[in-house]
Amino acid sequence: MTSATHARQVGRSLDECVVVVTPRSFGMDDPNLRSELEQAVAEVRYRPGPLAATELERAVADADGLLAGLDEVSAQVLAGAPRLRVVARYGVGVDRVDLDAAARSGVTVTATPGANSNAVAELTLGLLFALARPLMTGRDRVRAGEWPALRGVELAGRVLGLIGVGRIGSLVAGKATALGMRVLAHDPNVVTNDAATITDLGTLAAESDFLSLHVPLTSETRGMIDKRFLGSLKPGVVLVNTARGELIDESALLWALEEGPLKAAALDVLADEPPRPGHPLLGREDVLVTPHIGPHTAEATTAMGRMAVDELLAVLSGRSPRFAVAAPGGSS
Repeated sequence: MTSATHARQVGRSLDECVVVVTPRSFGMDDPNLRSELEQAVAEVRYRPGPLAATELERAVADADGLLAGLDEVSAQVLAGAPRLRVVARYGVGVDRVDLDAAARSGVTVTATPGANSNAVAELTLGLLFALARPLMTGRDRVRAGEWPALRGVELAGRVLGLIGVGRIGSLVAGKATALGMRVLAHDPNVVTNDAATITDLGTLAAESDFLSLHVPLTSETRGMIDKRFLGSLKPGVVLVNTARGELIDESALLWALEEGPLKAAALDVLADEPPRPGHPLLGREDVLVTPHIGPHTAEATTAMGRMAVDELLAVLSGRSPRFAVAAPGGSS
């Protein structure tokens, strides 16, 4: 153990600690979360994010704890915050946290598994309905003074292909089955699922009418939805992504919409958020983009906030957290 790591673990008493909070929705639906945190520690600083590494480094330079949204918690950030003992993620994804650097530095990283799973699953179903029926087009044309006869398809009887059947994917599978869909799923870590038939990626691509992504962002999954995969899809398929934007090669997605088999896409996440002005996906009639709203329901934000505060205070109090993703002296 290095002296820096030891110093972090010894730390200061809870009532001397400084905590930085970046998620904009933290405590929005339960103000008690903010007051509880503020009463427990010496100072809480709210720095609305997500913050890039350079901004975050300044924000946490003298902090003991970070309650983090989608901030870039790099090795440089961790090195520049000698008092930091815990990064409590407000959510489940940790792809923007350098877990190896955290473990080496003596910083505990926690997450809130399951807190927003149903919220994301319900949004996935909502996007499936929006792709099956021309809801947005109908609204826009009625506003323009028209009353067109617009046709769609029913979800019942269609095949939904899921890439990933963890917590969220399994919830989507159950809800889709209840709607009368046949659900196929591909997940190297899953052998059976109560609501989905586990199959290989080739079969999934060939048979799915709708395709939805529910895998974490890793070195193996980054860019996995590429031109080769998209080219293997069943003609007329539609794609939903409520996971991470970086799973998709966006140039390949444009090709699949313009020249390939893809009929439409609904994306709650993009590779760069917010997207740059003039992003080629934003102006397309066959693409529905929402601003990463999947986890943001009153129920989910309260649950994430509750779990994140509990984890943060546990570490700062010298107790073991329930949902550690990386721990001092360990590895990710």
